[in-house]
Amino acid sequence: MAGRFNRLLIGASIIATAGSATVVLAQRSPPTAAAARARADALVARMTLDEKIALVHGLFPPMAAGKSANELIPSAGHIDGNARLGVPLVRESDASLGVANQVEQRKGDVATALPSSLATAASFDTEIARAGGAMIGAEARSKRFNVLLAGGVNLTRDPWNGRNFEYLGEDPLLAGTLAGAHIAGVQSNGIVSTVKHFALNAQETGRTVADARIGEAAFRMSDLLAFELAIEQGHPGAVMCAYNKVNGDWACENEFLLNQVLKRDWHYPGWVMSDWGAVHSTVKAANVGFDQQSGQELDRAPYFSAPLKAAVESGKVSPRRLDDMVARYLTGLIETGAFDRAMPAKAETPDYAVHALVAQRAAEAGIVLLKNDGDLLPLARTARRIVVIGGAADLGVLSGGGSSQVRSVGGAPIEIPLATGGSASFARITYHASSPLKALRAALPDAEVTFVDGRNLNATLDAARRADLAIVFATQWTTEADDVPDLRLPNQQDALIAAVAAAQPHTVAVLETGGPVLMPWLDHVPAVVQAWYPGQRGGEAIASILTGKVNPSGRLPITFPAREAQAPRPRPVGLDRLSAAEAQAAADPGSGAHLDLPSFPIDYVEGADVGYRWYERKAQQPLFAFGHGLSYTRFAYSNLTVTGGKTLTVAFDVANTGQRAGADVPQVYVRRNGGDAPMRLAGFRRVTLQPGEVRHVTLAAEPRVIADYDTGLPGWRIRPGAYTVALAHDAADRTMTATATLAAATMKP
Repeated sequence: MAGRFNRLLIGASIIATAGSATVVLAQRSPPTAAAARARADALVARMTLDEKIALVHGLFPPMAAGKSANELIPSAGHIDGNARLGVPLVRESDASLGVANQVEQRKGDVATALPSSLATAASFDTEIARAGGAMIGAEARSKRFNVLLAGGVNLTRDPWNGRNFEYLGEDPLLAGTLAGAHIAGVQSNGIVSTVKHFALNAQETGRTVADARIGEAAFRMSDLLAFELAIEQGHPGAVMCAYNKVNGDWACENEFLLNQVLKRDWHYPGWVMSDWGAVHSTVKAANVGFDQQSGQELDRAPYFSAPLKAAVESGKVSPRRLDDMVARYLTGLIETGAFDRAMPAKAETPDYAVHALVAQRAAEAGIVLLKNDGDLLPLARTARRIVVIGGAADLGVLSGGGSSQVRSVGGAPIEIPLATGGSASFARITYHASSPLKALRAALPDAEVTFVDGRNLNATLDAARRADLAIVFATQWTTEADDVPDLRLPNQQDALIAAVAAAQPHTVAVLETGGPVLMPWLDHVPAVVQAWYPGQRGGEAIASILTGKVNPSGRLPITFPAREAQAPRPRPVGLDRLSAAEAQAAADPGSGAHLDLPSFPIDYVEGADVGYRWYERKAQQPLFAFGHGLSYTRFAYSNLTVTGGKTLTVAFDVANTGQRAGADVPQVYVRRNGGDAPMRLAGFRRVTLQPGEVRHVTLAAEPRVIADYDTGLPGWRIRPGAYTVALAHDAADRTMTATATLAAATMKP
């Protein structure tokens, strides 16, 4: 299996493993951004005005019949090419977790479904993220897509955001680093990946009318830092701007975001595309750095078609600005290889068997063992009668809803249409056909593993009492376009877990959720496993963790609150301002009904102190801290040394002191002495160790995490003096600290 897995595209090489021999087949190195831009400029110079306009607006294929002479594959987007100049046709697909096919627009077309992005983030492993991106990019190419709407990196500011599962958690260093690796994996196939949604698209309630408000310094040190790192490390061909406003201006016509931050400060060479239905103007949008209207049928008007041509001809938009828009689009295509690497003439069948191993490996690396009192897990060899309860675990595993929905290989054993809500037009409650029950039975052939669905409480409790061990599967479905109303498990599942635990002291709770949930039963359940949405091989991955075939190594990329009131906002902002009909309209841009709704502010009072930093600032004890995760072995740290001066370097030994091989994630947190800012994650490393093995690890702290953003400079400023460094198992661990003295330093924005 490992050999087959390693045949994936990784970075700029194809790694082929056969037996013990490894062959690296080099690919052509991508052109530099400067070379790509020079080539793009030369192409633009040969174009007519109409040819330029044709490249800066795209179609939404389900609503664009007859608008192109080329085949319109049912998908997210389509931009015709230019045969005269060799500019390729572009086909775009949603692809956060795999090549999406939400409500089966393409009949019979399946793809490999990764676990949720929170699961990938929980691996703290760039290679897991890169391999997932490489797999998705390979499948996209086989299906004739060359631009993927991937690379979600919005930070988790509220635990009830319905789209948290698509993103990479609450910390900018972790989220930005893993997003960059995922993007690089996608683009290793000659496929463009976006990074999205730029920026502060942190809730789904009123997402098309909300006005996200935050100070510049705090913004630069949190969400913008995550995007900056993702762009630096992944080099995405395109940036997708968000639906919401940011400090009063729509994200897709925001001078500060597009011209100042992205293009001036970060020197971003690619193009800015809109989210679908996120464009509000022609002249303003064009003049502040917006480059391409996506899915124009979902906007009030085709702003970048005839209206843009008229604006250029009248001088309201300069010809130079239009040339830049087109050149940026071509630069993104050229730099990633999408311009020159021809797509298949017909759809091809990917190696789904190999790709399934990628999905399973990601799930296994991201599943988090939250609690394991008495070492109940892995499943005791003496447990001969095991009852699996609830969660449709006999049929499959849950997935999140919305544009990221993958029609996975194996089909959907459960698929429930929606009648109401912002996602009703494009989402269904969907399960992947990977049954944990079947996987457990295969893994435990000598045990009697039975199933009850949990609906009949008396029968469920009788089954729990008769068994040696009960495993309760609990689910929480979340989706794009709708936030969850609260953090309780729905449908009385908390009561079910509590009742089973009262009847059976050996109870394991397995949670398939889109993010944090409350656990009022936690004191009475000895073992808890956070499985997220585990993807199309989720059943096998969960069974591997529960039985000990795989040692759990996931760490929480997001804080689990003990109470809802601990979050910066007690509920999604806007619920009290919008009627049910308005809330649905404000979440579904396809309806067009949101266009006349008034905007409302969201004040991000936590500023840069997102997630675990907020908890430290407010001296609040969460249910489970960011970075938390248990193992079936034990890890110890020793010989901590920190070196200051111009850079901060942290060195230490990690030892596996237990009896099993396993992976640990040492985390380094830093705070300037004398300041009032909470500690920040400045470095991490996933380390796999055999029993008794000791590894010496050296980490260089990310300087922008140590620094503060100084708007007067402008730029990053590391203040001279003493800094406290914590080598930790999670964000709340302060058992091992040291002090280093850093010299003053400044960095450009």
